[in-house]
Amino acid sequence: MLSLNPEVDGDIPALIGASAAMAIAGVPFQGPIAAARVGYADGKYLLNPTATQLETSELDLVVAGTKDAVLMVESEAKILSEDVMLGAVLFGHEQMQVAIKAINELTAEVGKPKWKFTPDAKLAEIEKDVATLVEKDVAAAYNLKKKDERRNALDKARSAAVEKFASGEKPKWSEAQVETAFANIEYKLVRGRILANEPRIDGRDTKTVRPITTGVGLLPRVHGSGIFTRGETQVLAAVTLGTGRDAQIIDAAEGEWKDSFLLNYNFQPFCVGETGRMMGPKRREIGHG
Repeated sequence: MLSLNPEVDGDIPALIGASAAMAIAGVPFQGPIAAARVGYADGKYLLNPTATQLETSELDLVVAGTKDAVLMVESEAKILSEDVMLGAVLFGHEQMQVAIKAINELTAEVGKPKWKFTPDAKLAEIEKDVATLVEKDVAAAYNLKKKDERRNALDKARSAAVEKFASGEKPKWSEAQVETAFANIEYKLVRGRILANEPRIDGRDTKTVRPITTGVGLLPRVHGSGIFTRGETQVLAAVTLGTGRDAQIIDAAEGEWKDSFLLNYNFQPFCVGETGRMMGPKRREIGHG
């Protein structure tokens, strides 16, 4: 990167550029995809608002998708109505079609021939074998509302499949193949239930959120504390107040500034009843923290 406009966030152009590169390369890709940032001020939506516009915007929403569907939405908003939020998603999806059209035109002009990709022909046979053994057990496991009970039931079914098809002197399939087939069976079962408007795993319908409870002042000898519970997920947070000298200096491409809020996110193995080494931050800690 040689230079940039600090008023323009590089994330949307980067996503569109990556999508275009994938499209013209000819690799197997169910795209192109595109994205748009949507702001909201004075009752109007803002397409890819500048950094200055975002300072007074009531919304900072990023939506990504294909020509036909929305794939991802991330946002923060200032207590906007559901209609305004839904409208922002639709507005962003509509506006990104310009980029998708341009990528398709570019691909038609300079795109490489599509790579020939043939899925493993054995996978369907493996899935059929594994499904014959465990499909009923997997379905029964996903009727268990408690996460630990469900996980234990799935582990038992997965182990049974590995034992039958991937063990012994002459295993019929490899352990990796069996586990991949098992994961596909899970995926198809859960997805099928959602598409059929059946209740979610914990018994909720598609319009009901998990019960949420919060509390503050739980820990007596810290500057502040709070507890948040949603379903089986629980977070205990503590805050430490500091001075301006504790702020972190951010040296970014857009310039330098100080961040006065630092989040230390920890998700240890025992949080989900597991054992494991407590090492550096993993995907979950980095993504949330």
